[in-house]
Amino acid sequence: MTDERSTPGTGGILVVGGGISGLTTAVEAAEVGNDVFLVERNPYMGGRVAQLNQYFPKLCPPTCGLEINFKRVKNNRKIRMYTMTEVQSISGAPGSYQVTLVSKPRYVNNNCTGCNACVDACPEQRDNAFNFDMDKTKAIYKAHDMAFPMKYVIDMPACTKCGKCKDACKYDAVDLDMESKTFTLDVASIVWATGWNPYDATKMDNLKFGQSNAIITNMMMERLAAPNGPTGGKILRPGDNKEPGSFAFVQCAGSRDENHLEYCSYICCMATMKQITYIRERYPTAKIYVFYIDLRTPGKYEKFREKLMADANTVFIKGKVANITPEADGGVTVVAENAMTGEKIQQKVDLAILATGMAPALKLQGASLGVQLDSNGFVMSDTAKGIIAAGCAKKAADVVTCGQNSTAAALKAIQATRR
Repeated sequence: MTDERSTPGTGGILVVGGGISGLTTAVEAAEVGNDVFLVERNPYMGGRVAQLNQYFPKLCPPTCGLEINFKRVKNNRKIRMYTMTEVQSISGAPGSYQVTLVSKPRYVNNNCTGCNACVDACPEQRDNAFNFDMDKTKAIYKAHDMAFPMKYVIDMPACTKCGKCKDACKYDAVDLDMESKTFTLDVASIVWATGWNPYDATKMDNLKFGQSNAIITNMMMERLAAPNGPTGGKILRPGDNKEPGSFAFVQCAGSRDENHLEYCSYICCMATMKQITYIRERYPTAKIYVFYIDLRTPGKYEKFREKLMADANTVFIKGKVANITPEADGGVTVVAENAMTGEKIQQKVDLAILATGMAPALKLQGASLGVQLDSNGFVMSDTAKGIIAAGCAKKAADVVTCGQNSTAAALKAIQATRR
Protein backbone atom coordinates (compact mmCIF):
# COMPACT_ATOMS: atom_id res chain seq x y z
CA MET A 1 0.00 0.00 0.00
CA THR A 2 1.47 3.34 -1.04
CA ASP A 3 0.87 6.92 0.04
CA GLU A 4 1.05 10.14 -1.99
CA ARG A 5 0.16 13.70 -1.21
CA SER A 6 -0.93 16.74 -3.22
CA THR A 7 0.82 20.07 -2.79
CA PRO A 8 -0.51 21.83 0.33
CA GLY A 9 -2.12 25.22 0.00
CA THR A 10 -2.94 24.93 -3.69
CA GLY A 11 -6.58 25.83 -3.12
CA GLY A 12 -7.86 22.86 -5.07
CA ILE A 13 -11.43 21.57 -5.18
CA LEU A 14 -12.34 17.98 -4.42
CA VAL A 15 -15.43 16.70 -6.27
CA VAL A 16 -16.74 13.42 -4.85
CA GLY A 17 -18.80 11.57 -7.42
CA GLY A 18 -18.29 11.23 -11.18
CA GLY A 19 -21.89 11.23 -12.39
CA ILE A 20 -23.41 14.01 -14.48
CA SER A 21 -23.40 16.35 -11.46
CA GLY A 22 -19.78 15.69 -10.50
CA LEU A 23 -18.61 15.97 -14.10
CA THR A 24 -20.45 19.26 -14.54
CA THR A 25 -19.03 20.69 -11.33
CA ALA A 26 -15.50 19.56 -12.23
CA VAL A 27 -15.40 21.00 -15.74
CA GLU A 28 -17.08 24.27 -14.76
CA ALA A 29 -14.55 24.82 -11.96
CA ALA A 30 -11.51 23.68 -13.94
CA GLU A 31 -12.27 25.66 -17.08
CA VAL A 32 -11.87 28.92 -15.17
CA GLY A 33 -8.48 27.86 -13.85
CA ASN A 34 -9.06 25.87 -10.66
CA ASP A 35 -7.30 22.62 -9.79
CA VAL A 36 -9.94 19.90 -9.44
CA PHE A 37 -9.65 16.38 -8.05
CA LEU A 38 -12.53 14.23 -9.32
CA VAL A 39 -13.07 10.93 -7.51
CA GLU A 40 -15.55 8.16 -8.30
CA ARG A 41 -16.08 4.85 -6.52
CA ASN A 42 -17.02 2.95 -9.70
CA PRO A 43 -14.51 1.90 -12.37
CA TYR A 44 -16.11 4.38 -14.77
CA MET A 45 -17.53 7.91 -14.85
CA GLY A 46 -21.11 8.74 -15.77
CA GLY A 47 -23.11 7.57 -12.77
CA ARG A 48 -26.81 6.76 -13.14
CA VAL A 49 -27.18 8.73 -16.37
CA ALA A 50 -24.91 6.18 -18.08
CA GLN A 51 -27.51 3.51 -17.26
CA LEU A 52 -30.42 5.36 -18.85
CA ASN A 53 -31.86 4.71 -22.28
CA GLN A 54 -32.96 8.33 -22.71
CA TYR A 55 -33.27 11.39 -20.51
CA PHE A 56 -35.22 14.64 -20.52
CA PRO A 57 -35.84 17.20 -21.82
CA LYS A 58 -34.99 16.04 -25.38
CA LEU A 59 -35.15 12.28 -24.77
CA CYS A 60 -31.45 12.08 -25.61
CA PRO A 61 -29.34 8.95 -25.13
CA PRO A 62 -26.66 9.23 -22.41
CA THR A 63 -23.97 9.69 -25.04
CA CYS A 64 -25.49 13.08 -25.84
CA GLY A 65 -24.37 14.76 -22.62
CA LEU A 66 -21.77 12.43 -21.17
CA GLU A 67 -19.57 12.22 -24.25
CA ILE A 68 -19.13 16.00 -24.31
CA ASN A 69 -18.25 16.11 -20.62
CA PHE A 70 -15.84 13.18 -20.94
CA LYS A 71 -14.00 15.07 -23.68
CA ARG A 72 -13.88 18.22 -21.55
CA VAL A 73 -12.43 16.24 -18.62
CA LYS A 74 -9.90 14.45 -20.81
CA ASN A 75 -8.67 17.67 -22.41
CA ASN A 76 -8.35 19.68 -19.20
CA ARG A 77 -5.05 19.32 -17.36
CA LYS A 78 -6.54 21.04 -14.33
CA ILE A 79 -8.63 17.93 -13.62
CA ARG A 80 -7.07 14.89 -12.01
CA MET A 81 -9.40 11.93 -12.12
CA TYR A 82 -9.45 8.92 -9.78
CA THR A 83 -11.79 5.97 -10.31
CA MET A 84 -12.51 3.15 -7.84
CA THR A 85 -11.74 5.69 -5.12
CA GLU A 86 -13.58 6.62 -1.93
CA VAL A 87 -13.09 9.15 0.84
CA GLN A 88 -11.74 7.54 4.01
CA SER A 89 -11.46 10.55 6.31
CA ILE A 90 -11.51 14.36 6.38
CA SER A 91 -9.56 16.65 8.70
CA GLY A 92 -8.43 20.26 8.76
CA ALA A 93 -10.39 23.49 8.57
CA PRO A 94 -12.29 25.53 5.96
CA GLY A 95 -9.94 26.50 3.16
CA SER A 96 -7.43 23.83 4.17
CA TYR A 97 -8.90 20.35 4.31
CA GLN A 98 -6.83 17.19 4.35
CA VAL A 99 -8.79 14.39 2.71
CA THR A 100 -7.53 10.81 2.85
CA LEU A 101 -8.75 8.56 0.05
CA VAL A 102 -8.35 4.91 -0.87
CA SER A 103 -8.20 3.65 -4.45
CA LYS A 104 -9.05 0.00 -4.95
CA PRO A 105 -6.97 -1.99 -7.43
CA ARG A 106 -8.31 -2.22 -10.98
CA TYR A 107 -5.81 -4.98 -11.84
CA VAL A 108 -5.48 -3.33 -15.26
CA ASN A 109 -2.95 -0.54 -15.83
CA ASN A 110 -2.74 2.38 -18.23
CA ASN A 111 -1.32 0.22 -21.02
CA CYS A 112 -4.86 -1.01 -21.71
CA THR A 113 -6.09 -0.20 -25.24
CA GLY A 114 -9.54 -1.78 -24.90
CA CYS A 115 -8.78 -4.43 -27.51
CA ASN A 116 -10.98 -7.08 -25.79
CA ALA A 117 -8.42 -9.91 -26.08
CA CYS A 118 -8.50 -10.38 -22.30
CA VAL A 119 -12.28 -10.79 -22.28
CA ASP A 120 -12.13 -13.38 -25.05
CA ALA A 121 -9.60 -15.38 -23.03
CA CYS A 122 -11.31 -15.17 -19.63
CA PRO A 123 -13.19 -18.36 -18.62
CA GLU A 124 -15.06 -16.91 -15.60
CA GLN A 125 -18.33 -15.00 -15.42
CA ARG A 126 -19.97 -12.56 -13.01
CA ASP A 127 -23.41 -11.00 -12.58
CA ASN A 128 -23.54 -7.68 -14.42
CA ALA A 129 -24.46 -5.03 -11.83
CA PHE A 130 -24.58 -2.32 -14.52
CA ASN A 131 -27.57 -4.18 -15.99
CA PHE A 132 -28.99 -4.97 -12.54
CA ASP A 133 -27.89 -8.61 -12.79
CA MET A 134 -30.08 -9.30 -15.83
CA ASP A 135 -27.09 -10.70 -17.71
CA LYS A 136 -23.45 -11.60 -17.11
CA THR A 137 -20.00 -10.39 -18.09
CA LYS A 138 -16.60 -12.02 -17.89
CA ALA A 139 -14.61 -11.56 -14.68
CA ILE A 140 -12.52 -9.00 -16.58
CA TYR A 141 -14.87 -6.48 -18.14
CA LYS A 142 -15.72 -2.89 -18.96
CA ALA A 143 -19.07 -1.68 -17.65
CA HIS A 144 -20.45 -0.53 -21.02
CA ASP A 145 -19.37 0.47 -24.53
CA MET A 146 -18.73 4.14 -23.72
CA ALA A 147 -17.06 3.54 -20.35
CA PHE A 148 -14.69 6.33 -19.35
CA PRO A 149 -11.86 5.70 -18.78
CA MET A 150 -11.91 3.08 -21.53
CA LYS A 151 -10.06 0.49 -19.47
CA TYR A 152 -11.05 -2.95 -18.32
CA VAL A 153 -11.31 -3.96 -14.68
CA ILE A 154 -11.19 -7.31 -12.92
CA ASP A 155 -13.88 -8.32 -10.45
CA MET A 156 -11.47 -10.22 -8.21
CA PRO A 157 -14.13 -12.19 -6.24
CA ALA A 158 -15.16 -13.72 -9.59
CA CYS A 159 -11.56 -14.25 -10.73
CA THR A 160 -9.56 -17.45 -10.19
CA LYS A 161 -6.25 -15.79 -11.15
CA CYS A 162 -5.78 -18.37 -13.88
CA GLY A 163 -3.66 -15.84 -15.79
CA LYS A 164 -5.33 -16.38 -19.16
CA CYS A 165 -6.24 -12.70 -19.50
CA LYS A 166 -2.65 -11.72 -18.73
CA ASP A 167 -1.29 -14.17 -21.28
CA ALA A 168 -3.70 -12.86 -23.93
CA CYS A 169 -2.74 -9.20 -23.40
CA LYS A 170 0.11 -8.20 -25.73
CA TYR A 171 0.33 -4.77 -24.08
CA ASP A 172 1.18 -6.08 -20.59
CA ALA A 173 -1.85 -4.24 -19.20
CA VAL A 174 -3.02 -6.91 -16.73
CA ASP A 175 -1.47 -6.75 -13.25
CA LEU A 176 -2.96 -9.37 -10.95
CA ASP A 177 -0.76 -8.20 -8.06
CA MET A 178 -1.99 -4.60 -8.08
CA GLU A 179 -2.71 -3.27 -4.57
CA SER A 180 -4.88 -0.62 -2.97
CA LYS A 181 -3.43 2.87 -2.76
CA THR A 182 -3.95 5.41 0.02
CA PHE A 183 -3.28 9.08 -0.61
CA THR A 184 -4.06 12.48 0.87
CA LEU A 185 -5.24 15.62 -0.89
CA ASP A 186 -5.05 19.17 0.46
CA VAL A 187 -8.08 21.08 -0.80
CA ALA A 188 -9.91 24.31 -0.03
CA SER A 189 -13.42 23.01 -0.65
CA ILE A 190 -15.32 19.76 -1.12
CA VAL A 191 -18.28 19.22 -3.42
CA TRP A 192 -20.41 16.17 -2.64
CA ALA A 193 -21.94 14.90 -5.90
CA THR A 194 -22.45 11.33 -4.75
CA GLY A 195 -25.80 10.89 -6.48
CA TRP A 196 -28.50 8.38 -5.68
CA ASN A 197 -29.36 4.70 -5.53
CA PRO A 198 -32.68 3.13 -6.53
CA TYR A 199 -34.66 2.39 -3.39
CA ASP A 200 -34.37 -1.28 -2.43
CA ALA A 201 -37.58 -2.79 -3.81
CA THR A 202 -37.21 -5.95 -1.69
CA LYS A 203 -38.12 -3.85 1.37
CA MET A 204 -41.71 -3.54 0.11
CA ASP A 205 -43.02 -7.00 0.93
CA ASN A 206 -46.42 -6.47 -0.69
CA LEU A 207 -44.91 -5.73 -4.11
CA LYS A 208 -43.11 -9.10 -4.30
CA PHE A 209 -39.96 -7.88 -6.03
CA GLY A 210 -37.57 -10.81 -6.41
CA GLN A 211 -40.39 -13.37 -6.31
CA SER A 212 -41.27 -13.15 -10.00
CA ASN A 213 -39.35 -12.28 -13.17
CA ALA A 214 -42.41 -10.28 -14.19
CA ILE A 215 -41.72 -7.66 -11.51
CA ILE A 216 -38.91 -5.23 -12.34
CA THR A 217 -37.87 -1.72 -11.29
CA ASN A 218 -37.91 1.43 -13.40
CA MET A 219 -34.11 1.39 -13.69
CA MET A 220 -34.23 -2.21 -14.92
CA MET A 221 -36.71 -0.99 -17.52
CA GLU A 222 -34.18 1.64 -18.65
CA ARG A 223 -31.59 -1.07 -19.21
CA LEU A 224 -34.04 -3.33 -21.07
CA ALA A 225 -34.91 -0.48 -23.45
CA ALA A 226 -31.30 0.62 -23.97
CA PRO A 227 -29.55 -0.52 -27.16
CA ASN A 228 -26.49 -1.49 -25.07
CA GLY A 229 -28.62 -3.27 -22.48
CA PRO A 230 -29.01 -7.00 -21.78
CA THR A 231 -31.55 -7.52 -24.59
CA GLY A 232 -30.14 -5.11 -27.16
CA GLY A 233 -33.03 -2.70 -26.65
CA LYS A 234 -35.84 -5.25 -26.86
CA ILE A 235 -38.26 -4.99 -23.95
CA LEU A 236 -38.52 -8.63 -22.97
CA ARG A 237 -39.54 -10.20 -19.69
CA PRO A 238 -36.43 -11.30 -17.77
CA GLY A 239 -36.10 -15.03 -17.34
CA ASP A 240 -38.18 -16.30 -20.24
CA ASN A 241 -37.60 -13.44 -22.75
CA LYS A 242 -41.32 -13.25 -23.48
CA GLU A 243 -42.60 -10.23 -25.40
CA PRO A 244 -45.10 -8.69 -22.97
CA GLY A 245 -48.58 -7.88 -24.24
CA SER A 246 -49.55 -5.91 -21.15
CA PHE A 247 -47.75 -3.73 -18.60
CA ALA A 248 -48.48 -2.18 -15.22
CA PHE A 249 -46.61 0.75 -13.71
CA VAL A 250 -46.72 1.00 -9.92
CA GLN A 251 -46.06 4.63 -8.95
CA CYS A 252 -44.57 5.82 -5.65
CA ALA A 253 -43.05 2.40 -4.97
CA GLY A 254 -41.48 3.26 -1.62
CA SER A 255 -41.81 7.05 -2.01
CA ARG A 256 -44.15 9.21 0.07
CA ASP A 257 -44.27 6.45 2.65
CA GLU A 258 -43.14 6.97 6.24
CA ASN A 259 -42.00 3.33 6.34
CA HIS A 260 -39.66 3.81 3.38
CA LEU A 261 -38.93 7.19 1.68
CA GLU A 262 -41.12 9.84 3.21
CA TYR A 263 -40.50 12.34 0.41
CA CYS A 264 -41.58 12.51 -3.24
CA SER A 265 -38.68 11.45 -5.46
CA TYR A 266 -39.72 13.99 -8.10
CA ILE A 267 -38.66 12.09 -11.21
CA CYS A 268 -40.74 8.88 -10.94
CA CYS A 269 -43.87 10.14 -12.73
CA MET A 270 -41.85 11.55 -15.58
CA ALA A 271 -39.75 8.39 -15.79
CA THR A 272 -42.93 6.35 -16.20
CA MET A 273 -44.23 8.68 -18.91
CA LYS A 274 -40.92 8.34 -20.72
CA GLN A 275 -40.98 4.56 -20.41
CA ILE A 276 -44.50 4.43 -21.85
CA THR A 277 -42.96 5.92 -25.01
CA TYR A 278 -40.38 3.10 -25.00
CA ILE A 279 -43.19 0.54 -24.91
CA ARG A 280 -45.20 2.28 -27.62
CA GLU A 281 -42.22 2.28 -29.97
CA ARG A 282 -41.96 -1.50 -29.70
CA TYR A 283 -45.51 -2.61 -28.88
CA PRO A 284 -48.00 -0.14 -30.44
CA THR A 285 -51.13 -1.94 -29.20
CA ALA A 286 -49.98 -3.29 -25.82
CA LYS A 287 -52.22 -2.54 -22.85
CA ILE A 288 -50.62 -0.29 -20.24
CA TYR A 289 -52.01 0.37 -16.76
CA VAL A 290 -50.61 3.12 -14.53
CA PHE A 291 -51.49 2.96 -10.83
CA TYR A 292 -50.76 6.30 -9.16
CA ILE A 293 -51.43 8.47 -6.10
CA ASP A 294 -50.84 11.79 -7.88
CA LEU A 295 -49.25 12.53 -11.24
CA ARG A 296 -46.51 15.13 -10.98
CA THR A 297 -45.29 16.39 -14.34
CA PRO A 298 -44.29 20.01 -13.73
CA GLY A 299 -44.24 22.89 -16.18
CA LYS A 300 -43.61 22.08 -19.82
CA TYR A 301 -43.98 18.34 -19.16
CA GLU A 302 -47.75 18.72 -18.70
CA LYS A 303 -48.30 18.55 -22.46
CA PHE A 304 -46.10 15.48 -22.67
CA ARG A 305 -48.29 13.81 -20.02
CA GLU A 306 -51.55 14.88 -21.67
CA LYS A 307 -50.51 13.33 -24.97
CA LEU A 308 -49.79 9.97 -23.33
CA MET A 309 -52.99 10.03 -21.28
CA ALA A 310 -54.96 10.39 -24.54
CA ASP A 311 -53.71 6.96 -25.66
CA ALA A 312 -56.73 4.62 -25.73
CA ASN A 313 -54.60 1.62 -24.74
CA THR A 314 -53.12 3.33 -21.67
CA VAL A 315 -55.30 3.35 -18.56
CA PHE A 316 -54.50 5.61 -15.60
CA ILE A 317 -55.92 4.42 -12.27
CA LYS A 318 -55.78 6.65 -9.21
CA GLY A 319 -55.13 4.17 -6.43
CA LYS A 320 -52.25 2.82 -4.37
CA VAL A 321 -51.26 -0.77 -5.14
CA ALA A 322 -51.90 -3.04 -2.17
CA ASN A 323 -50.44 -6.26 -3.51
CA ILE A 324 -48.87 -7.98 -6.50
CA THR A 325 -49.45 -11.70 -6.92
CA PRO A 326 -47.20 -13.87 -9.13
CA GLU A 327 -49.15 -16.16 -11.47
CA ALA A 328 -48.36 -19.63 -12.76
CA ASP A 329 -48.04 -18.49 -16.38
CA GLY A 330 -45.21 -16.10 -15.51
CA GLY A 331 -47.32 -12.94 -15.31
CA VAL A 332 -48.61 -11.14 -12.23
CA THR A 333 -51.88 -9.72 -10.91
CA VAL A 334 -51.81 -6.18 -9.54
CA VAL A 335 -54.32 -5.51 -6.77
CA ALA A 336 -55.42 -1.96 -5.97
CA GLU A 337 -58.42 0.12 -4.99
CA ASN A 338 -59.63 2.82 -7.35
CA ALA A 339 -59.67 5.94 -5.15
CA MET A 340 -62.19 7.61 -7.45
CA THR A 341 -64.82 4.85 -7.50
CA GLY A 342 -63.96 2.68 -4.49
CA GLU A 343 -63.79 -0.31 -6.82
CA LYS A 344 -61.29 -3.07 -6.03
CA ILE A 345 -59.17 -3.82 -9.09
CA GLN A 346 -57.29 -7.00 -9.93
CA GLN A 347 -55.39 -6.46 -13.15
CA LYS A 348 -53.43 -9.30 -14.74
CA VAL A 349 -50.36 -8.20 -16.76
CA ASP A 350 -47.28 -9.76 -18.31
CA LEU A 351 -44.84 -7.28 -16.75
CA ALA A 352 -45.06 -4.93 -13.75
CA ILE A 353 -42.66 -1.99 -13.37
CA LEU A 354 -42.08 -0.55 -9.90
CA ALA A 355 -41.39 3.19 -10.01
CA THR A 356 -38.92 3.07 -7.14
CA GLY A 357 -37.70 6.30 -5.59
CA MET A 358 -34.29 7.94 -5.29
CA ALA A 359 -32.33 7.22 -2.10
CA PRO A 360 -29.26 9.41 -1.42
CA ALA A 361 -26.13 7.32 -2.01
CA LEU A 362 -24.01 8.98 0.69
CA LYS A 363 -26.52 8.40 3.49
CA LEU A 364 -24.75 5.49 5.17
CA GLN A 365 -21.21 6.85 4.86
CA GLY A 366 -21.85 10.58 5.20
CA ALA A 367 -22.41 10.77 8.94
CA SER A 368 -19.15 8.91 9.67
CA LEU A 369 -17.26 11.48 7.56
CA GLY A 370 -18.79 14.39 9.44
CA VAL A 371 -20.97 15.49 6.54
CA GLN A 372 -24.13 17.26 7.63
CA LEU A 373 -27.21 15.43 6.37
CA ASP A 374 -30.90 16.26 6.56
CA SER A 375 -33.46 13.84 8.02
CA ASN A 376 -33.71 11.99 4.70
CA GLY A 377 -29.96 11.58 4.21
CA PHE A 378 -29.37 14.34 1.63
CA VAL A 379 -26.24 16.47 2.01
CA MET A 380 -26.72 19.94 3.48
CA SER A 381 -24.34 22.56 2.11
CA ASP A 382 -22.29 24.73 4.42
CA THR A 383 -20.87 27.35 2.09
CA ALA A 384 -19.06 29.13 4.91
CA LYS A 385 -17.00 25.97 5.39
CA GLY A 386 -16.61 25.23 1.68
CA ILE A 387 -18.75 22.08 1.89
CA ILE A 388 -21.16 22.03 -1.06
CA ALA A 389 -23.87 19.61 -2.17
CA ALA A 390 -24.59 19.08 -5.87
CA GLY A 391 -27.12 17.12 -7.93
CA CYS A 392 -29.01 14.28 -6.31
CA ALA A 393 -26.72 14.31 -3.29
CA LYS A 394 -28.56 17.56 -2.48
CA LYS A 395 -32.11 16.55 -3.39
CA ALA A 396 -34.05 14.24 -5.69
CA ALA A 397 -33.88 15.90 -9.11
CA ASP A 398 -33.86 15.36 -12.86
CA VAL A 399 -30.80 15.77 -15.09
CA VAL A 400 -31.57 19.37 -16.06
CA THR A 401 -31.90 20.45 -12.43
CA CYS A 402 -28.70 18.59 -11.55
CA GLY A 403 -26.85 20.46 -14.27
CA GLN A 404 -28.08 23.78 -12.96
CA ASN A 405 -27.29 23.22 -9.30
CA SER A 406 -23.94 21.62 -10.15
CA THR A 407 -22.88 24.77 -11.98
CA ALA A 408 -23.95 26.72 -8.90
CA ALA A 409 -21.96 24.30 -6.72
CA ALA A 410 -18.85 24.97 -8.81
CA LEU A 411 -19.23 28.73 -8.25
CA LYS A 412 -19.63 28.27 -4.51
CA ALA A 413 -16.60 25.97 -4.35
CA ILE A 414 -14.52 28.49 -6.29
CA GLN A 415 -15.49 31.21 -3.82
CA ALA A 416 -14.14 29.04 -1.01
CA THR A 417 -10.75 28.85 -2.73
CA ARG A 418 -10.50 32.65 -2.93
CA ARG A 419 -10.71 33.33 0.79
